[in-house]
Amino acid sequence: MSDRQSDGHGTHGFETVAIHAGNTPDPMTGAVVPAIYQVSTYKQDGVGGLRGGYEYSRSGNPTRTALEENLAALEGGRRGLAFASGLAAEDCLLRTLLAPGDHLVIPDDAYGGTFRLISKVVARWGVDYTVADTSDPAAVRDALTDRTKAIWVETPSNPLLGISDIAALAGVARAAGVRLVVDNTFASPYLQQPLALGADVVVHSTTKYMGGHSDVVGGALVTDDQELADELAYHQNAMGAVAGPFDSWLVLRGIKTLAVRMDRHSANAERIVEMLSRHPKVTKVLYPGLAEHPGHEVAAKQMRSFGGMVSFQVAGGEEEAVAVCDRTKVFTLGESLGGVESLIEHPGRMTHASVAGSQLEVPSDLVRLSVGIENADDLLADLQQALG
Repeated sequence: MSDRQSDGHGTHGFETVAIHAGNTPDPMTGAVVPAIYQVSTYKQDGVGGLRGGYEYSRSGNPTRTALEENLAALEGGRRGLAFASGLAAEDCLLRTLLAPGDHLVIPDDAYGGTFRLISKVVARWGVDYTVADTSDPAAVRDALTDRTKAIWVETPSNPLLGISDIAALAGVARAAGVRLVVDNTFASPYLQQPLALGADVVVHSTTKYMGGHSDVVGGALVTDDQELADELAYHQNAMGAVAGPFDSWLVLRGIKTLAVRMDRHSANAERIVEMLSRHPKVTKVLYPGLAEHPGHEVAAKQMRSFGGMVSFQVAGGEEEAVAVCDRTKVFTLGESLGGVESLIEHPGRMTHASVAGSQLEVPSDLVRLSVGIENADDLLADLQQALG
């Protein structure tokens, strides 16, 4: 992947774009941090005389605009859109791309919230879906019908850390005349840029690595297709689940350190994977950085490094997996991921309970780690004592 990106002022390295895109110093005061425009409406200079195009903060807010410009620059898109949550972003995208009678292909290891939205909400609207192994382009091609409008992919996937070849799936999508959607939450734009690999839309839960500090909930969509961008922006305003100004400011603040945080997340995760791979009570480690991971070569091709998410299975089954989660002291037992602090969870009973009994059900002996940026030796010691 390229280390150089355009932020509207030339081509710069990712770290420079992350800090400066959308962050124009205030022309009146020189403040280097965008203001929090905690406002609902704006004075008009006569009917229709809008200042900067702002009339009502559901339709547009200067703080949210700063974030959206930053998101677009980081993902190499024409337009970024910020939402109240990752699922709000997904809902807007699904209702923009699909209509009753349409069909969608989804991963067999999707995030539980995504599956719940599609299977319990969107399906009631008359949209059909097929579950496929998105790591296999041929399986995705076979799942397409004459009603398919989109292919939905997570890579790395949540929580099984599956890897899908974005460029290959983009070829499948183009040949079929359908859209390719990539959830880039686990990788972040620092590690992977799906639009450059042929995706049509990128989805983020900005709650995770983008915000990075477990203090905000948000979502985002980015596309390089101007027509689609206009449609998404129309639906964003019409549906109204927009990111508030303070939440936008928090995500924008978090993004400034995204590159250095992701480097540390990845480095810490690699050390933990090395320990877990040797531990007698660990039966399997799921991490795309491992040479034996079936998606390792693809991940090495399309990612800068392999990220901070690690899953593993333990001897002793579900009860022992739950016990490991309960015994950690530095790793916090909790849902979500991507914050500076390390988190541990049992997907089957927590984040992925909604897929129980479905094709997406996760192994009951699975533990998921969101490896933070603490001292790596402390994290290793904590896991070792938890495993016993």
